[in-house]
Amino acid sequence: MYQEKKIVVVIPAYNVENHIEGVIKTIPSFIDEIIVVEDASTDDTREVLLALQDSRVTVVHHSVNQGVGGAMVSGFKRALECGAEVIVKMDGDGQMDPSQLAILLDTIVVGGYDYAKGNRFLDGDQLISMPKARLIGNFGLTFLTKLASGYWNVFDPQNGYVAARADVLRKLPLDRLARRYFFENDMLIHMNIFGARVKDIPIPARYRDERSSMRLTQVVVTFPIHLFKRFWYRIYQKYVLRNFSPVALFWTVGTLLLTWGIGFGAYRWIKSSWTGQSATTGTVMLSVLPLMLGFQLALQAILIEIQESSR
Repeated sequence: MYQEKKIVVVIPAYNVENHIEGVIKTIPSFIDEIIVVEDASTDDTREVLLALQDSRVTVVHHSVNQGVGGAMVSGFKRALECGAEVIVKMDGDGQMDPSQLAILLDTIVVGGYDYAKGNRFLDGDQLISMPKARLIGNFGLTFLTKLASGYWNVFDPQNGYVAARADVLRKLPLDRLARRYFFENDMLIHMNIFGARVKDIPIPARYRDERSSMRLTQVVVTFPIHLFKRFWYRIYQKYVLRNFSPVALFWTVGTLLLTWGIGFGAYRWIKSSWTGQSATTGTVMLSVLPLMLGFQLALQAILIEIQESSR
């Protein structure tokens, strides 16, 4: 027990035979249960887990690899069934320092937040050790995730060291969460739909000899598409279906005007370049005016959500 709360740690484990035992051995004694979801590993992860001598550990096996999101959904469901009050996600590769668990838990148990997540960017010394590809990718994804999730006060959305109240997780449609690397971003988006209070905690990552199976091309190609779809899903769920807000109107009309302004402007520019004939003032205004109005509406929607994030 921690502050009289039942705490369960969920660990998605895929091909982490060299790290998983060390991770579990260093988890503090105040953690009541540890649920390890062995996600159809192709190495000896399963055998290492079976050999562990820790009564707190429960192993869930997947016959087919479901990705980190699929593993976490299985782990969340098992943790909720066993009566967890706060659920923590830790990876099995040793990047997340168990000594930082109390900081995450205090944010929820004492601070009253619903969701606490690590932020590697708040620690400048440790940030230097982050691989450059991850660093660049995180900066780009952070802005897009802020826009898609509505949480403008959080950073480092790909950080998977998180803790959440069980009663908040029960509200989420767990089976609809993204199954693979988009999972952390999708969690933030769904948390925003239900108005969960989220806080970043400065927690440095530990980079050793582990290898990430995430590829830069996966991030560049797939994440913007997922974020675009989830953005509109969140706008509909939060600002139309559950509680109507001008944010939905601003984004819808603003997007249409921006699309028209950019599209029509590009068309006229290409046509003028091809024919050598300059566009008239009226034609230019048909592009510029919708562009300016659309930008203003989108900016107003962002400002409203920034104010909501601060609350």
